[in-house]
Amino acid sequence: MSRAFWESPRHAEFRTRVREILRNAVLPHADRWEAQGHVDPEAWKTLAAQGLLSHGHHGEAFLESAILLEELGRTGYAGVRAGVGVHAYMATSYLDLFGTPAQREAYLEPARRGERLAALAITEADAGSDLSRLRTRARPREDGGLLVDGEKLYVANGSQASFFVTLVRTRDQKAAPRALTGVSLLLIDADSPGVRRTGQRMLGWRSADVCEVVFDNVAVPEDRVLGRRDHALMHIVQGLDFERLAAGLLAVGGVAHCLELLEEHIRRRRVKDTPLYGHQAVRHAFAELTADHDLVSQYGRHAAWLHSRGELDSRTATVLKLKATELAVRAAHVCLQFHGAQGCLDESTAARLYRDASAGTIAAGASELLRDLI
Repeated sequence: MSRAFWESPRHAEFRTRVREILRNAVLPHADRWEAQGHVDPEAWKTLAAQGLLSHGHHGEAFLESAILLEELGRTGYAGVRAGVGVHAYMATSYLDLFGTPAQREAYLEPARRGERLAALAITEADAGSDLSRLRTRARPREDGGLLVDGEKLYVANGSQASFFVTLVRTRDQKAAPRALTGVSLLLIDADSPGVRRTGQRMLGWRSADVCEVVFDNVAVPEDRVLGRRDHALMHIVQGLDFERLAAGLLAVGGVAHCLELLEEHIRRRRVKDTPLYGHQAVRHAFAELTADHDLVSQYGRHAAWLHSRGELDSRTATVLKLKATELAVRAAHVCLQFHGAQGCLDESTAARLYRDASAGTIAAGASELLRDLI
């Protein structure tokens, strides 16, 4: 993998250290996490102790985060990378951006220590790409605070999370007909009475702990409103740009892992005493993927640099997420194809990469929506 123009010897040393930590803390356990459907609670504390849950969301410190996100992708386990990405960057980014000092102390700092696991509860059955159809709502309690009712779907870290960053309607929809007007972000403790969580068995991302979360008359104190009440639109737009940047960088690392697996296989696998790599069609397919990965990875690192300078725009974040996740699908398909019937075995690495890649083009904005935004 080529280096970013901003990558110094210090960054290269950091990449080497992160790769070693993930090799020891993640890879020996990842297959078991896939089978059980979630990352072990102790693993979060291990990652936190190594400093991997507290790298910066902004400024120069984000360049190390960009390296970490790529290296999470290179583990080859998209469920793990999704869980860590949601916890360390996507859900907690709203706290980092919009949380009060008290909220950061109660939620963000324990999350960075691996003591409290974060989840992001946004999507609903009729409100995915179109959040104007949001149905989860909060109404005032007589003694103060709010009561929340609704259902959220596809919540990563769902069964193990200790709190949810949740998008809810806090003003009557008739008085707020425009998308996300009258909508707020709430911090909801997972152990609150009325919170129910049910696992959702997904095609891929099996260790991401994806759940349906039901809020049934859940009491939420007034001080758990995150950012401006009734004005979540500005928060969501800013948060989604960051989420798409993170998703794109994770996918860039995932493609690198897929190409390493593919190259090893086509050099080793022989047909009529000739390695697959000896066939021009195979070499050209691999060359095309490698060239596209070079382009997308450098674009991703440029996007990370823009973000570190406070200059990331929605278009750049959207283009990165679209092209990186779609390249991941293409690379996984070629990898599966060249592994033949062996690759179609459910337990094969090629099959897992193929399953996992598909989810990447849906989460954080489906490709069709992203093209429309571009």
